[in-house]
Amino acid sequence: MSTALLVVGDVVTDVVARHIGPLAPGTDTAAVIRTVPGGAGANVACWAAHGGCPDVRLLGRVGAEAAAWHERELTASGVRPHLVIDPEAPTGTVICLVDRGASAERTFLTDSGASLRLAPDDWSDALLDGVVRLHLSGYLLFSEPSRALAAVALGAACARGVPVSLDPASAGFLTVLGVDRFLSLIEGVDVLLPSHDEVRLLTGLPDPADAAAKLSRHVPLVVAKLGAKGALVAASGAVRARIPAVPATPRDTTGAGDAFTGTFLAALLAGAQPEEAAAEGCKAGAMAVEKVGGRPSDRGVR
Repeated sequence: MSTALLVVGDVVTDVVARHIGPLAPGTDTAAVIRTVPGGAGANVACWAAHGGCPDVRLLGRVGAEAAAWHERELTASGVRPHLVIDPEAPTGTVICLVDRGASAERTFLTDSGASLRLAPDDWSDALLDGVVRLHLSGYLLFSEPSRALAAVALGAACARGVPVSLDPASAGFLTVLGVDRFLSLIEGVDVLLPSHDEVRLLTGLPDPADAAAKLSRHVPLVVAKLGAKGALVAASGAVRARIPAVPATPRDTTGAGDAFTGTFLAALLAGAQPEEAAAEGCKAGAMAVEKVGGRPSDRGVR
């Protein structure tokens, strides 16, 4: 029996700068800087493989200058990459500014590059052969070409009866796109995995539990990722479970949500109930914040 997971999403290069104290405009701020493979879609795929999913595939788009490196790193993480090489745009790059204080909170400066130039011509229905779940990175919805690709992939999956999950990915980009438009674009998605900020933004409700419950009237299963406050599982208009966070000492919160999502999906595909899968996701999120970068291991650091 196949248990393949297909992830469609962004593959980018992360430049992680961990600085102490506030940034000092106009002068130097000491920092520890590392270059690592990243991208929400790619990270989710790597964490799903790390979580035990035996067949994880990834469709993404990269520039020629970093294609070999990204393919090598994905393969080493147990992911089968299907990377489209963009003839014009470079690989997307994200500058991750990470406060080395207690919260290790991060701020992103994002150049999407080739990652959001995925287009319907990059899709083939054959990518779904043997696939039992499709996961879409929400970043796909924030540019016209990749938005069209997401619609084609979602339609193809629904036509085959393959369930589809989606992570909204960015509260900032989501605000620009618009809540109503976002909700119309995700019709057919059966699992939504928003962050604390995203679930509130999508409903206009300040309390994440109320927000997750309301959102689960639109999407069958909502799993809200609340960071240090754990996670909520909501369905049919009600919160079904509150999952506690796993204690951790943060070094870099980059990719913690991706770790949760990938591990949650792997557990779900292995037969776990949503509540059990969310508990596994919380464990992975705690593991992720204690290391630099958004992938399960430190390999690939430049």
